[in-house]
Amino acid sequence: MIRLLAVDDEPINLAIIAECLSEDGYLIDEAGDGEEAWALMQEKRYDLLVLDRMMPRLDGLSLLKRIKADANWVGMPVIMQTAAATQQEVREGLEAGAYYYLTKPYEPEALRALVNTVIADLAERDRLREASSHMQTTISLLDHGEFSFRTIEEARGLAAALANLCREGSTSAMGLVELLVNAVEHGNLGITYAEKSQLRQSYGWEDEVARRLTVEPYCLRRGRIALRRDGQEIEFTVTDQGAGFDWKPYLELDPDRAYDLNGRGIAMAKMLGFTSLEYQGAGNIVVARAVAVV
Repeated sequence: MIRLLAVDDEPINLAIIAECLSEDGYLIDEAGDGEEAWALMQEKRYDLLVLDRMMPRLDGLSLLKRIKADANWVGMPVIMQTAAATQQEVREGLEAGAYYYLTKPYEPEALRALVNTVIADLAERDRLREASSHMQTTISLLDHGEFSFRTIEEARGLAAALANLCREGSTSAMGLVELLVNAVEHGNLGITYAEKSQLRQSYGWEDEVARRLTVEPYCLRRGRIALRRDGQEIEFTVTDQGAGFDWKPYLELDPDRAYDLNGRGIAMAKMLGFTSLEYQGAGNIVVARAVAVV
């Protein structure tokens, strides 16, 4: 059962969050400020934090910095819900580790859609970790090779397997997933940023991916990942058969896109387990480097 912690000094806001999210079967605890939330976090394990920014005693940004400095909580996703929505304020939240944002006031359905997106990402992380452990011994013998993939499921499986070559295996796996899935959905299948945003809102993304995988020209395209290990470094080159895209705006977490359901993948891949990330040409080739398992 997924357990969430909602933190807000306004009881009506906590009631709205609880009513909205309990429909999906989540367990929800509530806290009125950062200090109360931190005390609860010493007693229970939470999968997701829905956090107000402006609160008495310990505000949301201060609590977030405390969380990200604690090894027990550093990987927990945080949704920042706030009326403090200037670009500088959003940037401060992103830099502190709040990769998901909602501006008050918001529609309850917007919160529900974002929470479901984050929980799906968590489930994917758990699947990667489990798949990676099964492949570790065999895949660790690779020094170089090339693999092709067509579907998102194949991309995720490859990412889980090849991450065993990296010293930061679990985080590198998440970074590789972002690059390989991007090669499928945005590259080979041609799903644009705007289209994915709309499909995420309507819960139609998986259906559209499945549809395009059955029609030309998309069904004929394949992605490729080549790897080369050289001493303490491993290099991954991911290529797709799409037209490319303007990758430059996506290398950093942009405050202008902080409220979107998607668009964090490349920036998060850059931060997760790689020493460098470089796009080439039109954007349908990306080279990622990581510290290798010795």
